[in-house]
Parts: sequence; structure tokens; C-alpha cells
Amino acid sequence: MLITLKEMMEIAEKREIAVGAFNATGLEPLEAEICVAQELNLPVIIQFAQCHEPLVPLTTIGPIMVEHAKKASVPVCVHLDHGETLEYLETALDIGFTGIMYDGSTLPYEENVNNTIKAVEMAAKYGASVEAELGSMGRRESGEGCESGDKDETKIYTDPDMAAEFVVKTGIDALACSFGTTHGIYLTEPKLDFGVVRSVRQKCNNIPVVMHGGSGVSVDDYHAAVDAGVRKINYFTYMDKAGGQAVEEYLKDLKPNEPRFFSSMMVAARAAMKENVGNAMKVFAKED
Repeated sequence: MLITLKEMMEIAEKREIAVGAFNATGLEPLEAEICVAQELNLPVIIQFAQCHEPLVPLTTIGPIMVEHAKKASVPVCVHLDHGETLEYLETALDIGFTGIMYDGSTLPYEENVNNTIKAVEMAAKYGASVEAELGSMGRRESGEGCESGDKDETKIYTDPDMAAEFVVKTGIDALACSFGTTHGIYLTEPKLDFGVVRSVRQKCNNIPVVMHGGSGVSVDDYHAAVDAGVRKINYFTYMDKAGGQAVEEYLKDLKPNEPRFFSSMMVAARAAMKENVGNAMKVFAKED
């Protein structure tokens, strides 16, 4: 069942949970995400980030994502993650995405505001919802060549007062906040400031807060984030890593002269990603 991001956030708010948002960088992760959501009977957000364009074009995977969502037995939002240009956002909307994220977090504040307003106006024509970001997780979504620690000096925590102004000016449906997470793999345990989340919620009329850089966070911290008001958790790196490790194990078990079949690697990766995503979903819904 295809629904909008706003509708999904209303479900999360009513249940006092966070909905997992998982990137679909190909058919295997997409099938893993939809399948386990239906098995667990949990809502899910499937998303595609602009930085994943070299892996598979949005115009190729996007329509498949929308069709899978329509046929699913659970609520599914098809969301564009970290859209960097208005043109790319419009491409996703034309395909049928029901949520878009405009990421102007690295731009000057006023430019971020102005572009986000344009994104909201654009999405309204399609009946879609908008997420935006204020603050910085320190790196772009891909986290290329980086591992995450606590000494990332490029992080900029979200200012709750600025967030209140930003939400009113733009009319967004969800706000990605920086409160201690970072995109990529964590080398050390992140120190999260849940006071930022609570203050943003208080000052922004309980707007749904989005947690980026969610992979690798402890179960206790996930639960604390949900209790503070996080309603969407982006999760990709550790799911992707699980798929890679499954392929590595598959190859280790083969005899030296035994053929290596790519299709068998895909099956192994999909099964591992499904298990990893399912565990994350249960944690986010506090069903673990």
C-alpha cells in the first residue's frame, strides 16, 4: 500500500515508534526490505539517495520501487533521500515517489530555506511530502572512504530555535536533525544529545524528527531516540555491510575449482540483508 511520508509519520506518531527507512540500491535490497516488512507486519520507507545514481539510475529502480510499494500488504512510502537539486527531486516526483528530501544542509541558511520552499511547492503539486535537513552529520550520505567517530569537527548540531523558524518558513513535513550521529561506519560509540531532539519537537509543534546516520547505534540509544521524538530512522550502511559479508562467506565455502555464480551471491546477500533489516525494524518499533 503506497502512502505519503506525511501519512507514514502520522502512523509513527500514533504508535510512538520510528519507521525504518532503507535505501534500495538494487532489486535485492528492495525485495529484502519489502518482504521482511510484510512478514513482520510493520510499515516501511524504501528510499533512494541521489549519491547512489552510479549504482543504478533513479529512472530504472524508481518505477520498480513504486510498483513494489503499491502491491505490498503493509504501508510503504517511496522516498527520495538526500536530493541535492530541485531537478532531481522533480524526476523522483514524476516517477511517483510520495516523499522527497531536499538536502540543503551544507548551504547558507537562507539558501537552504529558499530551496526548501521551492521543494515543498513542487511536492504539493504531486500530493507528496517533504523532509529537509538543518544541521550537518559531518559527511554526505555515501560516507565514502570514511569511518565515524566522535571527533568529526564538521558536525553542526541542529539549533532548536533556528529549526522552529525553518519549519514555519518552509512548511516541511519532517525534519532531519543533527544530534550526534554520522553517516558511515562507527569506530567508536556515538554520543547522542537527545535534548536536541526534545527541544526541536517542543519548539516545532512536535514535528517528526528524522535520524540520519542510524546504522551502528546501540539498541538503548535507538529506544531513547524514539522516546525523544524520532519518527524516521535512516539505515543503510550496516545492511549493505551484511550483504557484503554474506557474499564473502559464500565464497569462502567454495572449493578452489568450484564455479562462482553471481546469482548465488545475490541470493546470499539478499537473505543477509533481510535478516539485518528485520532486526532493525523490530528495534525501531520497540518490538525487539
